Order: sequence, then structure tokens, then C-alpha cells
Amino acid sequence: MPSEGAAADAARAAFRDWMEAKGHAVDNARRAIAGLEAAFEAGALQKTPVLGAMLADLAVALEQDEGQRLGGKSAEAARFILRAISRELDNA
Repeated sequence: MPSEGAAADAARAAFRDWMEAKGHAVDNARRAIAGLEAAFEAGALQKTPVLGAMLADLAVALEQDEGQRLGGKSAEAARFILRAISRELDNA
């Protein structure tokens, strides 16, 4: 059952704002993930198994070695996964 209430709605809106923010997709993805993790910890949203899998996939796309810059493929993967997470948030 999806989370309800003002905190859940605010967490979903904040995620979508970060997803659409100007700036590099990788940086926006990291901020969006941090906001989601905070919402999960606060109990505003429930981390569904599907969301957990999507977040794990996104973490792999955002991995980098020290000093390494992430390129276009990581940014495109981040945008793709963020859109999927946004759709799934209605079930969280």
C-alpha cells in the first residue's frame, strides 16, 4: 500500500524536483537519492522491493573510481533509472 500524507507527497515532489533540476544528471541523481533515503529513514515513504532494485541499479551507474569523471553513458543511465523510480514512487 502506498504511503500517504503530506510527508509522502513532499518527498515525492522533492525527488521529482531534483530529477528535473538544471545541472548534471549524475549530480542531480545523487541529490535525489539522498532525499529518498532520508524519506525512507523518516518513514515518509516505504522502500518497495522494486524501488530497492532500481536504487541498486542506479548506484552501479553512478559508481566511479577516485578522480574518475562519469561520462555521458552514466548520465543517460541515471536519467533513465530516475524516470523509472519516479513512476514507482506512487507505490512507495
